[in-house]
Amino acid sequence: MTTLLLIIIYIAFISLGLPDSMLGAAWPTVRTDLSVPMAGAGLISMIISGGTIISSILSGKLIQKFGTGKLTLMSVFMTAMALLGFSFSQNYIWLCLVAIPLGLGAGAVDAALNNFVALHFSARHMSWLHCFWGIGATAGPVIMSVAIIQNGSWQKGYLSVAIIQICLVIILLFSLPLWRLFGENRQEDIAVENQNQHVFRLPGIPPALLSFFCYCALETTAGLWGASYLVQTKGVSADVAAGWISMYYLGITLGRLVNGFITTKWSNPALIRGGQIIIGIGAILLLISNQTYVNLLGLILIGMGCAPIFPSMLHETPVRFGKNNSEKLMGVQMAVAYMGTTLVPPAIGVLSGVVGIQFYPIFILVLLIVMLVSSEKINKIVTRRTLK
Repeated sequence: MTTLLLIIIYIAFISLGLPDSMLGAAWPTVRTDLSVPMAGAGLISMIISGGTIISSILSGKLIQKFGTGKLTLMSVFMTAMALLGFSFSQNYIWLCLVAIPLGLGAGAVDAALNNFVALHFSARHMSWLHCFWGIGATAGPVIMSVAIIQNGSWQKGYLSVAIIQICLVIILLFSLPLWRLFGENRQEDIAVENQNQHVFRLPGIPPALLSFFCYCALETTAGLWGASYLVQTKGVSADVAAGWISMYYLGITLGRLVNGFITTKWSNPALIRGGQIIIGIGAILLLISNQTYVNLLGLILIGMGCAPIFPSMLHETPVRFGKNNSEKLMGVQMAVAYMGTTLVPPAIGVLSGVVGIQFYPIFILVLLIVMLVSSEKINKIVTRRTLK
């Protein structure tokens, strides 16, 4: 039964990744059909991110009220209805409106499942969980592309993913008894929570949150501006640069698959540290070399370095701050991570317009250094507490 529940959780994370990459793939067609400017996608993306941040912050209370199983069911149902709304949309305002439940649903299920796996499964399953998200994020644009090519309709792409989500809702509905195997009666946890109203005063909270902020800012920045850097600084053609960015994301996905097999030999802090070193090597290669395939290797190394960091940081949450605090802090960590994703890449885009995109590897290295210092600080705090 445990294996069956784990499979369902993996499937849920594939479905979580599916819509994340669809807007960008669909937008050239959407903006033509609805006669909206190119920048219109930014507002929709910010609405989704805003909803995700809000629901992530509230996820601790929601988990305690409903339990992980019911909250996952409700969240996936919300995202399914939102995607169905996208498929029927005929104007830009409607897209903005249905983006609200899409963000709210995604943030709640993301935080809830991350917390559940961190509490009840090994580090390898956390890494594989995020690998399955990568599969969904990779498949989303493919589904959209097929829908546009075959039907000439981006709405059909969203409809296809909505149907997948509805099927998952049915699976989750029948799987509710499985969650009770892990104590989905929340009364004991609520009692513990009420005794711990000062969870945010725990030692190490600020550096932990800063490391989440910097990691997600780095991952998104690397993917968003990598192609522009290659084209404008390294002289790579636009079509080749786009393909190379896909290799960056493939590096993240495959890296997390491999990472799951080595978690039994390496601790979470060691995996985080190793990933940071690999990112640094990749960024330095991009900075110092003009060789075509060295630049490609640099991008792949940045992706592979990113692979173990996020799942390892999430899985380390109960170790750093205790299982009783994990539910509340997981949601806050996810919210701060989404803030990094939302705020930093656009700011770097504006900065690049002033100082030049050639500083792209420097931006990556600055975010990396701040993340590294923050991670090492929280590691020292945990080590001191363990030795007492």
